[in-house]
Amino acid sequence: MKLSVLIPAYNEIKTIREILFKVQNVELEKEIIIVDDYSTDGTRQFLEELVKNNGKSSPQGSSPGLNIKELKVIFHDRNRGKGAAINSGINELTGDVMIIQDADLEYEPEEYHLLLHPILSGHADVVYGSRFLGGSPHRILFFWHSIGNKILTFISNIFTNLNLTDMETCYKMIKREIIDQITIKESRFGIEPEITAKISKLDARIYEVGISYFGRTFEEGKKISWRDGFRAIYCIFRYNLFP
Repeated sequence: MKLSVLIPAYNEIKTIREILFKVQNVELEKEIIIVDDYSTDGTRQFLEELVKNNGKSSPQGSSPGLNIKELKVIFHDRNRGKGAAINSGINELTGDVMIIQDADLEYEPEEYHLLLHPILSGHADVVYGSRFLGGSPHRILFFWHSIGNKILTFISNIFTNLNLTDMETCYKMIKREIIDQITIKESRFGIEPEITAKISKLDARIYEVGISYFGRTFEEGKKISWRDGFRAIYCIFRYNLFP
């Protein structure tokens, strides 16, 4: 089974090399699709160099070089948002299963196997990686963000009739036949409740597994804000009540 790893990237020059190296080293049949959402911090130039060198880059300092065989890079001509980047990537994927991987280091690619197991065993069509289940490591940050996340998940569950613990998680592993039935409208972080609402209306078997979470501070590059929380509430109502 081939895994498509979809990486939306915007101004992640500090982490893009390391996250690609981590994804590259996961022992699965996979393709990596990166969508640069018009970065201005050097991320775009780094990816252009990768394309020029056919997925290879020379070491920087003590870091090992990249040698990514299954690599596609898409460049947006303007900043359009995470949802738009994911849409662009979906149009190019060829795998049997897709997972969204943020370009930062908050989520651990080594845990793809945890999410893939319920699918390979024939139990699941969709697997969410929950930051609130299990005993995996979690960085302690932002009390009100965690409360906001739980409130959004709770409201989403009311409308979808699911009992998710982490609707807002980045790690959503989805079989190709499910993602092909979904059209993403949201251009920013509203894609999380939108995808959840649309999956809930399909005849899909949904599972959750506990994952690690290495959260960032805003100084370290975290981008989501309280405005995105209000947009998420709108999206919960919009895509559940008016599909």
